[in-house]
Amino acid sequence: MASSAGSTLNVQEGVLTASSLARLIEEGAIAASGKGTQVQPASLDLTLGPKARRVRAAFLPSGRQGLAERLDALTLHTLDLTGDGAVLERGCVYVVELAERLRLPKDLSGAANPKSSTGRIDVFVRLLTEDFEGYEKVPAGYEGKLYLEICPRTFPIVVREGSSLNQLRLRRGQGRLTDREVAAELPQGCQVDDGLNVSVDLSPSLGEVVGWRARRHAGLIDVDKVGILDPRAYFEPIAAPKDGLLTLDPDEFYILASREEVVVPVGLAAEMAAIDEEIGAFRAHYAGFFDPGFGVEAPSRAVLEVRGFDVPMILEHGQRAARLRYERLEEVPQRVYGSAQASNYQGQGLRLSKHFRAG
Repeated sequence: MASSAGSTLNVQEGVLTASSLARLIEEGAIAASGKGTQVQPASLDLTLGPKARRVRAAFLPSGRQGLAERLDALTLHTLDLTGDGAVLERGCVYVVELAERLRLPKDLSGAANPKSSTGRIDVFVRLLTEDFEGYEKVPAGYEGKLYLEICPRTFPIVVREGSSLNQLRLRRGQGRLTDREVAAELPQGCQVDDGLNVSVDLSPSLGEVVGWRARRHAGLIDVDKVGILDPRAYFEPIAAPKDGLLTLDPDEFYILASREEVVVPVGLAAEMAAIDEEIGAFRAHYAGFFDPGFGVEAPSRAVLEVRGFDVPMILEHGQRAARLRYERLEEVPQRVYGSAQASNYQGQGLRLSKHFRAG
């Protein structure tokens, strides 16, 4: 795809950019250090606090009990995340109070998503607030603590205080683009239906390996160590099927790539959305935020984190797997995704998480 990086969209409503997030930190609306790479072009990396609680099961605040009260009742034991950190075992549910606090203006709301590197190692994370009966949403004007529910699905992981597994995106008003507006921003020929349709690539154009299937009994993954793991110790490579068909086994985890090259123009942000209710037997979305500038410097695919559900299902080359929904930014960003800030996944094709060695 060619990009439309010269977009002239300039509106006051929309997703907040890095400069606005930094300003909110300075003003105390977000209690966060803002140091290093925590502030992204259109989102804020959230960080773990000093302890994790192993809980009986996932839960939400209720009308009768806030999160803190329910957390005390459901905690099995507590792990110390300071120093060298702790191991979070696969299949277990943990809740961690995050280091960040919010005191949002009444016109700002938020949404959260796993970071790309979190989704690609099959760690299921969801944001919780103190009293909102839902996941991944921050109500407008919210004031209080943030918590993260963490459940490693395939690999045990090592985390520590300061580790970052998810991101927060703040917005003012409703800046989502209509299909007509999306089509006008993207090159001709894109399939747009409630966002940009994203399909799966199982063709030899990707090379000898068109996907990866997670191994069930691999070692630990330290979420803070980059580029050190052998991919084949954790994933089994999938060769291009001659008939273009791949059978997904129930409860197995796959990394695949989109057939389409994805571009997020500089004036926009995007989020990958699942279409489970339409395709039924698999999920193709864990981590969803795409920053402005993704795919502008170099052709880039979307990576699909796929999990089979109740029955085996055949996935066909070119089959629709997810959709990308676009939103306006509230201002032209001063920072964009790309080489200037050493973004990990610019120009990606089929790519495992940053924890693995290339090649």
